[in-house]
Order: sequence, then structure tokens, then C-alpha cells
Amino acid sequence: MVNVSSLLDLGYLVSATLFIFGIKMLSSPKTAPKGNMYGAVGMLVAVLVTVLKMQLSDGGIEGWMWILMGLGIGSAIGYWMASTVEMTGMPELVALFNGFGGAASALVALSEGIRMYTSETYVIAEPVYQVYHLIPVLAIGASALVGWMTLTGSLIAMFKLKGGFTIPFTKKWVRFPTWGPSWLNYAKVGLFIAGLVMILMTITDPGNLKLIYGIVAVSCILGILFVLPIGGADMPVVVSLLNSLSGIAAAFTGFVVGNTVLIIAGSMVGAAGLILTFIMCKAMNRDLFDVLFKTFGGSTRESVTRTKVGSDPEEVAMVLDGISKCIIVPGYGMAVSQSQHLVKEFADMLEENDVEVSYAIHPVAGRMPGHMNVLLAEANVPYEQLIEMDEINSEFGDCDVALVIGANDTVNPVARTGEGPLGGMPIIAADKAGVVVIIKRSLSVGYAGVDNDLFYEDKTMMLFGDGKKMMAELNTALKEL
Repeated sequence: MVNVSSLLDLGYLVSATLFIFGIKMLSSPKTAPKGNMYGAVGMLVAVLVTVLKMQLSDGGIEGWMWILMGLGIGSAIGYWMASTVEMTGMPELVALFNGFGGAASALVALSEGIRMYTSETYVIAEPVYQVYHLIPVLAIGASALVGWMTLTGSLIAMFKLKGGFTIPFTKKWVRFPTWGPSWLNYAKVGLFIAGLVMILMTITDPGNLKLIYGIVAVSCILGILFVLPIGGADMPVVVSLLNSLSGIAAAFTGFVVGNTVLIIAGSMVGAAGLILTFIMCKAMNRDLFDVLFKTFGGSTRESVTRTKVGSDPEEVAMVLDGISKCIIVPGYGMAVSQSQHLVKEFADMLEENDVEVSYAIHPVAGRMPGHMNVLLAEANVPYEQLIEMDEINSEFGDCDVALVIGANDTVNPVARTGEGPLGGMPIIAADKAGVVVIIKRSLSVGYAGVDNDLFYEDKTMMLFGDGKKMMAELNTALKEL
């Protein structure tokens, strides 16, 4: 029996290997689908190995029906959510999945804690600081603190990404608030310290379930208060951080139940998410501390006092006639208007006229890391045309036309001055192109609350209106040339 159990441990090695290769493949849009599949297969292997090891243990598994029901219902719900979600709703779905991951880990740790602490055979170790007692007790508290905070924080992030919610049994839409007075930071620190104190108290009083439930309550409130003050511009950072926290919660739970693959997978997700979080912060020239504890752009927003005469699609089409290179800069406006398919149609027409077309991707464009890549991949844009900001910025000097669709702060030249909320933030160098065409509803400021000088330059042509509508009219004008 022992030999069979040891042999099954090789399954954990296979699972961990699949996780590693899967995460590696997620670094490129071209290999991301295969990487996602590797991760899914790795999780399936881990689940099967765990179930088999439990069956081989003393007493085996009781309640197979519940396990099968959980797998079946969970798989059906996951398949339905993933297959029905629109691409514009992908950030909300990712945020929700992060929350589910944290909650799953926290629930496993909580149930194990209740079982351990209510068991008649459980005896407090003497001395209490022996490792075999200390690790599971601390891991239960840590998993609860991180897991429930991830759940509530992810739910708030989801509603912020959606822009609000509908009141149950009514059709009334309520915009989700962004609320964060200065004293709230002290409350967050106080709650976090209170959670740590209760975790330490469980070491000497593991039978006190009130402490465990207290950690759960503090964690839930903490998750809400952490995300509530954060604005939409920082959402890519928040989504990455919540992803990291869900992995950390899973790793803590692995220590609770003694599951090796859970520790490995959780640690990898936690580390990958944290690295991505810092990449997002660097792309915005922001510190993680500022994202979590300071508002983006302050409480004031510039008023637009200048005017700009808008162009029409026919004028833009004439400018595009005869060019040799065009760089498309997608922004969140493209996602909101769901115009990615029309953008692909536009690019195809240019390529038929021997125009070189590429896409400049800013790391924080949209509402989650890789948001623009996902949308453009849905429209079957070739992966090799999706070029990261650092690689493509040097090409704008040789670019005839830069087409900006729904982007604002990520192309604002004021960032180069080092002044204001955007000071020092790396931007797409669209202003270096010969002609800049910007599709935007109005001249309104972006999330940073700063006016964009690029809108008013002589070489800039503004197409005011909904992204999908303007792209359709531009494509029609190109066909009529």
C-alpha cells in the first residue's frame, strides 16, 4: 500500500511540471491557449491523485457522491460562465475567478480547522511552539486571512469593472462608488494587525473557534476596504494582486492539509501574480503602496476648456490612401464599443494595399493585464502583429498614421514632462507618428484627470463618436476610395 501511495506521488510531479510549463506559455498570446490547457490538465491530474491517495488511506473515502457532485456541478458552472461571457466582460470574470480561488482555499482550511479543533483526539502540543503544531495552526489562520480578503476584494473589483450593479428584483442600475477618506488607511492597518494578533492567539488556544470566525470577519472587511478606494485606472494592478493572493491562500491551505502539489501550485501562482503586479506598477510609474493607499490623480480633475474641430471618416480615408505604414493603438474604448472585429477589417483593407500594419499594446490598456491581447485575439489578429510598448515605440517615427481607438492616458505626452499624476508613466509614442487619428467620444480627460495635448495638435485628426460606429464608417469610406 505504501509503495502504491509513493508511486502516486509521481502524479504530483507530473502535475507540478504541467503547471510550470503552463505558466511559462501564458507569457505569450500565441502559446497562451496551450498553456491554459496544460494548467487545466495539471489540475485534473492533481485532483485524481489526491482522491486516489485518500481512497488508499485508512478508512478510504466516505461520501463519493458528494465529491462527484461537486466536480460535476463545478465543471458545468465553470464551462457555462467561460463560454457565455463576452470579451468585454472578461476582466470581471477573471476578478470573480480570483475570488473563488481564495474562497475555496479558505473554506478548505476552515473546515480542516473545525475538524481539528473539535476532534476529541486533538491534544495541544507541549511545548506549543513545536513545528508539527505551529505550522498547521498558523496556516489555518493565514489561509483564512488571505482567502476571505481575496474573495471580498475580488467581488468589489468585479463590480467596479462592471461599473455598478442592478438591484435584485428591480431594473435599477446603481453605480458602484469609489470611496476612500484618508482615515481609512489607518482602519485597514488596524484590521490587518488585529487579524495577525488573532492568528497568534490561536497557537495557545486552538480550541477557540471564536478566534477563527473573528479572523474570517476581519478578513472580509479588510478585502472590501482595500479595493473600495481604488479607481478604474489601477484595476490592472488590483486584478494581478488578487490573483497573487489567491495563489498564496492556496499555498497556505496546502500546509494545512499536507498536500504538496497545492503548496507548489499556490506558490507559483502567488509568485507569478506578484511579478505581474510589479510589472503593471512599473508600466504606470506607480508604487504598489501608492496604488493601495493613495488615490490616482488626486481628487481634482482638469476642466476641458480648449476645443478641437472633429474630422469625418472620408477625410481620414483620404489620408490613409497611399500610406506605407500604420500602427493601431487599442484602448479600453475599443473594448467598450466591441469594435475589435471592425478594427481587424480595417487592418485587412490596408494590408490589401500593401500597407504594413501592427498593433501597439500598452501593458495597462484596458481593465486587466493582457486585455487588449484577448480582444484582438478574438478578432483573429495575427499574434506577431501584437507588439509590446517598449518594442514598438521606436517605430512611430517612421509611421505614416497612428490610429488610436479609445485610449487616453496611455498616449498622453504630458507623461514625459515628469509632472502631474501621469509624470514619468511610460506611454505609447503615438505622437511621434506623421498623422495621428484618434477615435473618442469627446475631449474628456482620462482616469488621471489630465487633459491630453495630443488631441489639439495640428497633425491630430479626431473622430468623435462611438468606437464601433466610427470604425464602421471609416471602413465604408475606405471601400469607396
